[in-house]
Amino acid sequence: MRASPGAWRLSLLYAVVFTEIGIAMPFMPVWLATLGLDAGVIGLLLALPIATRIAATAPLMALIDRGLGARRLIVRGSLGVALTYAAMAPASGFGWPMLAVLTVLNAVAAAPMVPSIDYLTLAASRRDPRLAYSRIRMAGSIAFLIANLAGGGLLALLGERLAVPLLLTGLALIASAVARLDPTPAEPPRRAAAGPSPALPRRLWLCIAAAGTIQASHAAIYGFGSISWTAHGIGPTAIGALWATGVLSEIVLFALAPRLPAAWRGPVSLLALGGGAALLRAVGLFLVGDRLETLVPLQALHGLTFGATQLGAMAAVSALSPEGARGRAQGTLSAVNAGIAVAATLASGLIYRHAGAGVFLAMAPLAACGLALAFLAGRAGEEIRQP
Repeated sequence: MRASPGAWRLSLLYAVVFTEIGIAMPFMPVWLATLGLDAGVIGLLLALPIATRIAATAPLMALIDRGLGARRLIVRGSLGVALTYAAMAPASGFGWPMLAVLTVLNAVAAAPMVPSIDYLTLAASRRDPRLAYSRIRMAGSIAFLIANLAGGGLLALLGERLAVPLLLTGLALIASAVARLDPTPAEPPRRAAAGPSPALPRRLWLCIAAAGTIQASHAAIYGFGSISWTAHGIGPTAIGALWATGVLSEIVLFALAPRLPAAWRGPVSLLALGGGAALLRAVGLFLVGDRLETLVPLQALHGLTFGATQLGAMAAVSALSPEGARGRAQGTLSAVNAGIAVAATLASGLIYRHAGAGVFLAMAPLAACGLALAFLAGRAGEEIRQP
């Protein structure tokens, strides 16, 4: 069955935004280093966007419930991201405090981008049962992988000093154009703009907390996986392949998810699957995470630890959010994920300094907590099918 034009446009929007993320995550630190900044300042500039997202995402997404419109939020956010990236190169000559201001403004503009695309995709899947969130979202994962693999060569060709901010500026402008040209109507909020905001149900809060703790269990491997593998004699090519394995397994799950039995596609089932896989992965990385032959299947679990958890969280937001609070629910999920991830990342640094590979085992309680919260959510009501 052919995908609708709306699905293709949403896929394209995911692809552009995640290409931007796939360039920014690995190469913005490199760009900052080319400016001759101190490592402590670079760390501050990298931490500021995370803290900003925690504070800004939920309030900005709540504007959708008050009639702003998710697509308009994407257009304005993309333009803000483009302007701030464009200003970074000339602002760098005025010192790092100016870069810090631009970084915060950039993070505010970017905060609602992915949650807003998720909002539009979930709305489209509710309107048309033939659409699957997982297959539309898959475009983002594919683009992220390509950006990781090709970005280094492209930036080496163009020169990192100017290419990084200029390339990110261009991608943000393309995202704005794609969002602006999409005529597909968004699902409007169904309450008066001045009316009271409905409370998020307890079961949704449990699912959000479960997703946040499971996703936070990735903190150790995101921060110290490559460092640990290098210490055990695994080369950079193999390390790159290990990271690619994780993203590829995520893509495979997104592609196959609509074909899974209906009982497996509900929020609780997916979150429990993600939590169980995260627990297994954390223990496995501690016990046998020093050999390439065991790391490959452990990295393949990323399709479940991240992918199933992401799908479960989206299913919960779509099925359990009250009308008039869908934007706030989407923003709350993103803010909770960021908040717990920051705490887990800071803790991982301290633990790795004193316990080395023990940091991976330290993620097991987070995974177990997410698994327990998923079961509590299941007891709070009947399972709901993923849209």
